[in-house]
Order: sequence, then C-alpha cells, then structure tokens
Amino acid sequence: MTKQVRQLDRVVIRFAGDSGDGMQLTGDRFTSETAQLGNDISTLPNFPAEIRAPAGTLPGVSSFQVHFADYDILTPGDAPNVLVAMNPAALKANIGDLPRGADIIVNTDEFTKRNLTKVGYAANPLEDGSLDGYALHPVALTAMTIGALADHDVSKKDAERAKNMFALGLLSWMYSRPYESTIRFLERKFAARPELVAANIAAFKAGWNFGETTEDFGVRYEVKPAKMSPGTYRNITGNQALSLGLVAAGVRSGLPVFLGAYPITPASDILHELSKHKRFGVTTMQAEDEIAAIGAALGASYGGSLGITTTSGPGVALKGETISLAVALELPLVVIDVQRAGPSTGMPTKTEQADLNMALFGRHGEAPVAVVAPRSPSDCFFAAIEAARIALTYRTPVILLSDNYVANGSEPWLLPEVDSLPDLRVEFATEPNGDDGKTFLPYLRDPVTMARPWAIPGTPGLEHRIGGLEKADKTGDISYDPANHDFMVRTRAARIEAIPVPDVEVEDPDGDARTLVLGWGSTYGPIGAACRALRQRGLPVAQAHLRHLSPMPANLGDVLKAYDRVVVPEMNLGQLAHVIRGRYLVDAIPYNQVSGLPFTAAKLESMLEEVVKNG
Repeated sequence: MTKQVRQLDRVVIRFAGDSGDGMQLTGDRFTSETAQLGNDISTLPNFPAEIRAPAGTLPGVSSFQVHFADYDILTPGDAPNVLVAMNPAALKANIGDLPRGADIIVNTDEFTKRNLTKVGYAANPLEDGSLDGYALHPVALTAMTIGALADHDVSKKDAERAKNMFALGLLSWMYSRPYESTIRFLERKFAARPELVAANIAAFKAGWNFGETTEDFGVRYEVKPAKMSPGTYRNITGNQALSLGLVAAGVRSGLPVFLGAYPITPASDILHELSKHKRFGVTTMQAEDEIAAIGAALGASYGGSLGITTTSGPGVALKGETISLAVALELPLVVIDVQRAGPSTGMPTKTEQADLNMALFGRHGEAPVAVVAPRSPSDCFFAAIEAARIALTYRTPVILLSDNYVANGSEPWLLPEVDSLPDLRVEFATEPNGDDGKTFLPYLRDPVTMARPWAIPGTPGLEHRIGGLEKADKTGDISYDPANHDFMVRTRAARIEAIPVPDVEVEDPDGDARTLVLGWGSTYGPIGAACRALRQRGLPVAQAHLRHLSPMPANLGDVLKAYDRVVVPEMNLGQLAHVIRGRYLVDAIPYNQVSGLPFTAAKLESMLEEVVKNG
C-alpha cells in the first residue's frame, strides 16, 4: 500500500498512560530519535510523585510531551496535535488540552466498564459521539502486542508491558522517525535478558508494520531538520546540563569537585549524573540528611575544593543555617535549588518558581548571597559555570535556582569549545600577608573583588580562626565590637552588590514598544513565544530576562524606566515583581500562576495583548 507523505513544520505529541506504562521511556526514545534527525525539540515530562500511583486513576496518569519543528522553538507546545492514551484515565486527564481535529490514538483494550467507571465515565467515550470532533484511532495495543509476541519466550505480563514499544513503533512510522538507536537502546537495557530484548524489538517492529499496513493511518508525516548553527549537538535535560557544567567548572578551575547531597525530587538526577564522572576529579557523597550534605560541601570548600550541594525547596529551608555560616566564613559554595511546588512536601514532581524570596532573604541576620537562574535546559550548563565563577572569584555562597520544568525538560545543546569556557583558576594564599611579613590576616580583602584570602588548612604560617561568631576586620578574631559588626555587615552586603554581572539585554526589534515583559528562570520560553506571536501580529512588545537576581544588572533600573508598562510573569505570587517595585519604584504588573505547570504561550499572549492594547 502506497501512502501519502505530508510535510509539516511542527508537531506536538503527548504520550499518556499509567505511571507503570512506560510513557517517560517512550517519550524519551521518541525524543532521541527526533534529535538525530536534526529537528529542534522541547519536551515536558509530567508524572505523579508516587513511585507507583493507583493504576487506572486520574492521579496516576503519567505523560510525556514532545514538540519538534523545522525551525527554532521555545516551548514544549501549548496543545498536542496527537494524544496517545493508553487507558480511559489518560484520555480524561488530557482531552481538555487538545484542539478540535487533533489525532487521538487510544488503547481500546483498556476501555473496560471497570476502568471507565473508575474515572467517572458513564458511557464509553469511544462510542458515545463525544469524540466526534477529533480524529479518533482505536487500536487494540495490548492485544496486538501480545499477539505479536506469541512465539516469544516471555510471560503474558512481560508481553503486555511491551505495549509502549508497539505505540512507539507506530508513532515512529507515522512521523518518519529512524529507529536504529532505539534498537541499540533496547539491546543495552535488557542485555541480561535476551528474551526481553527480542520481545521489545518485536513489539516495536509490530507497531511500525501496523502503521505501514493499516488503512486507518493513510498519511505519513515528515518534519524537515531545523536550521541550526553548525557544530555537534546532543539532546540534554536541565539536570544533565547542570551536572556537566559543574564538571566543566572543576576542570576549568583545576579544583576537585565535591557534591554533598541528600536525595530529593527533582534534584536527585544531578547526584546520579555526577557520580559517573569520578575521572574528572568529582567526588559525590549521599549524606544522611540535608544538613549533613551542605555541611560536608562547606567543609570541602574549606579544604580547597569546589563545594556543591543540591536540593529542592524543603532542603534549602534546612540548609539555611549552614548557608549563613558560609556567608560568615566567606567561602565559595554552590547551592543548587531545583524548585518544586510547595509549601512543605507540596507537589514534588510539579514545577514552581516560589523559592526566590527564600534564596534572596531566607536566612537569619543580614546574610546576602549571589543568586542566578538558568532559562532553559541547555542554559543550565552555562548557569552552573557562572555560579561556580562567582563563588570562586568572590568567595561567596551562590544559589542557583532551577526548577522542575527546566530540570526534566530537554532540548538540543550545541557542545561548546572547551577553550571558550571561562578560566576559573584561583590562587590560594601561600604566605603571610600582614605588613610585618609574619602575620596572616584572613579577612584582609582583595581591593578589586573584596574577597578574602583562601588558605588551605595545614598551610604553614596561615593558621587562622574560623566559625560562625562575628569576625574582626582583617584579623578574623572573634569580635563583639558594635562598630566592627556594623562594618562587617555592610561590607558583606557591599561585596555581593559589587559583583560585576552582564547588563540585561532587551529584545525590542523595532524599538517602539511601550510594554516590557520581564522574566526570570524557566519562563523564558513561554514569554519569548508569546512576544514572538504578538510581534508577528504587529503588536510591539519588548522582552528582557534576568539570569542574575542578586546582584541585579547595573542597567536594569534604566531599562525598566524606559517603558510605560512592565509586566512580570512568574510561577509564584509575584516575588520578583515585589522586589522590582521595592528596589526600583516601578509599578510592575505581576502575572502569576501556581498550578504546578508552566505557562502556555497562548495564555501569556492573550494577557499581553490586553496590556499592550489597553495600557
């Protein structure tokens, strides 16, 4: 059968099913195959916090959305063009996001009366006409997979589990994806059980062949490669990019890297990834709790390493006292907070940007630190290097604010030339620095960076006191003198404010916009896509995005005052907007969302259109 091949410029696919149906693996493999074709990609995994949520229920639905195109894209897409629903729960949980006319591929074997009742369907939606506005493709995925594996030496349960590979094969055929690397992946994944290798490959090929032969899918689609800068690319998640950035920081500084971490969603993957890189001088320690993790990291910094700790919001709250200690000791420390929805345990696998206030102000006393935030998965690599640069150069704790959306999402990453990365080498104190040539003054500051000397313990003649009690200027002796305390508090604050960071750049193509959209962190993609759409419709709007949140860029005040209106979209209740109002006396307009999901570009576009038109 010869089938029509249709060219598309972009597609959004969402795989959805039970958390045990392998939707994350399926989406990841489809993404990897798509990356090899050279499409631009953005992904959005969405899964429950439970290891195995109740089967067939709405809270147990796990999904993976992938957006791929032949041009530069900024988000995982607002609405799927294709939904693969492995059961009624997956259909009901996601149908509201689909535009009319979207393709829905459903596993009909799971649409039993019991499963329909479990999610509140009074009638079978595949039969009652409620899906008439969509292109419905009923496929007996489970039965066909079991049938395809009838001659394989696997149990019925293992055969049923392979239905995600059948679905992957079907979608790979439908969108002309290559499959050689998926075959190699399956061979590696199940190397210890050859029968599972054969079964999963057979299920994948059965799905591919079903698409090729069935009359239900009369069209096959192609999406041409995107035009990208020349170089070597790999698909990368935010947590992977952060990890490699920290490895690169260790190499460029010439220092051993020490990670002290306690497992916590969604930061644990950084611990997993860094543990693979011992050959680059990386040591990882899984501590018994959050406090021990940061204590070990600060101790490593004291001993001359690049000390790092990773966590999420609840862990930052526990680490606050040790961050404050690092402020007093004036030692480098990188604290990575992969934010999630709170408060308390909150929603561990959902995204939010609600730790900004805690990063800026969440310690006792006046304890300022530097704060940076990556804007996309690949940008996590460069944000990690920047955090290390600031920490090492200015002897300060730096909090890096990632979030669940950035951490688990993925996109193509152009591998940088190693020589293009900043030189992070540091000079340790090796001899006394007092006027008499014999005394070591641990708080005698560098006149340019205001950083104190970094003396490795055991260096002859450089013995000095450390601890959390207030230090006397220069000598580091314990001091309760009021004037000295006032001086040290102001000096620590001035040291952070004096860190030079790049000016904020404004994207205002025609220079005639009167509305500025100011964002930070992972809102970059949705804001950029919304602004791009408005400009294409002739509505002028400017965009600026902050990487450095403490200190803020020196030109930010002038940028804000150059516009009549400043809109600040955030996945919190207006934390950056409050800072902007208080610091720059600009009546920033907050636009907030705390649903556990990222902004959609369409939602921001609608809101910004009203602001631009009505002022």
